[in-house]
Amino acid sequence: MNRWLSTLLVLLTLSGAAVAKPDLSQPLGPTLADRGSPHYRFSRQELASVDGQRHYRVWIAIPEQPAPRAGYPVLYLLDGNAALGALQDAQLADLARRGPPVLVFIGYATDLRFDATARAYDYTPPLPGGEPVIDDIARQRRGGGADVFLDLIEQRIKPLVQAQAPIDRQRQSLWGHSYGGLLTLHALFTRPASFQRYIAADPSLWWQGGFILQEAQAFTANPRPFDLTLLTGGAVRERPPAGNDADPQVRARREAVAALPANAAEQLAEQLAVSGHGPVRYRRYPDLSHGPMLPASLGPALRLSAGDDGGIARWVPH
Repeated sequence: MNRWLSTLLVLLTLSGAAVAKPDLSQPLGPTLADRGSPHYRFSRQELASVDGQRHYRVWIAIPEQPAPRAGYPVLYLLDGNAALGALQDAQLADLARRGPPVLVFIGYATDLRFDATARAYDYTPPLPGGEPVIDDIARQRRGGGADVFLDLIEQRIKPLVQAQAPIDRQRQSLWGHSYGGLLTLHALFTRPASFQRYIAADPSLWWQGGFILQEAQAFTANPRPFDLTLLTGGAVRERPPAGNDADPQVRARREAVAALPANAAEQLAEQLAVSGHGPVRYRRYPDLSHGPMLPASLGPALRLSAGDDGGIARWVPH
């Protein structure tokens, strides 16, 4: 068993207890950006939101290999702290053999793997009519900042990346997990030309009673060309550990998830595939719950950004 797979199994085991309420308070700890890699060089940028309320830490990983004539492909990763924490050097070595992309980890200026309050705002869509967005899980969190955040990526982060390395603007990918997967789908449905590949891992389809599914319906009524990979866990409906029933966030998450059909992700893949405007890849991980889907989906996202479908079959409409 190779070192990367061994590490992944450890991550999955440690994450298994977070089925009902993912632990967003874990410290990040040293990453490859700190330890270094023979395959990539890392730099770090810090910037603030326009309103000064959220502070971002962006790691840019550039391959040591020379860029191809058209420039490097690039993969933008949401929840960049956690994604960077899960990244293994064996994965970078694998990319080096395939034609490596630039990797852009869009995280937050914190020593934790997640900034729960900031991501609840940045990764959730606005509601029609400017209605205030209250987070389903933690009622004190504001939401609805997805379009502002996508503007930040387009207007400030992409230029930062392009200033550091030659980029093939026809090979840009976006990956996100959970609320990040929700944002990835929102970006596809509202500004599909921003990226050429969209990779959503266990997206929070249940958010606001399935609001993103309404956006999907509007998109498929008049779709534009797209490329989507949808990866989902199969253990999302496990009962929370004993003693957690009194936790209001556990209850809120359970109720929100239960409001949608268990096969909502499959239905979404089918709906988008039927539109015929681009490939839809779908894979279900039946033994993985929500938390472990983050590290598990990272490998496929890296390979997809390098142009390898990674054995993920395209959805064929029934």
